Amino acid sequence: MLDFLLEYGLIGLFIGSFLAATVVPFSADVLLVGLLATGIEPWSAIAMATLGNWLGGATSYGVGRIGKWEWIEKLHVSRESLEKQKAKIDRFGAAIALLTWVPFIGDVFAVALGFYRVKFVPAMFWMLIGKAGRFICWYYIVYLFQML
Repeated sequence: MLDFLLEYGLIGLFIGSFLAATVVPFSADVLLVGLLATGIEPWSAIAMATLGNWLGGATSYGVGRIGKWEWIEKLHVSRESLEKQKAKIDRFGAAIALLTWVPFIGDVFAVALGFYRVKFVPAMFWMLIGKAGRFICWYYIVYLFQML
């Protein structure tokens, strides 16, 4: 799938980044690094990866938003456990969305933010900052290795 997405350049990067921010196990980082290594214009690539990943995170937030306590309890997660998690989310608020860039668990944060009804606009703002920061860091890592 990676080769297929790489063939489509920025559009493939957008699609891969979107999918990576949902429950689909995929790495937007690998795709971005691969495209940067081909010499693609870096700031367009960063913007496309960020936009795709951010919209994927917003989709995960939306999935959480439509979730119901009863559905989670059917997965044998106790209401007490959910309430403890909610207390942590309430403590840090929308700023937790900064962590949605973290591979694997970031998607869980995005779903949890929606599930616990954290305000959408602040959550999306912090999510955008976190995801953009992630891809900018990857750009500089690639840039440093190219300079060696």
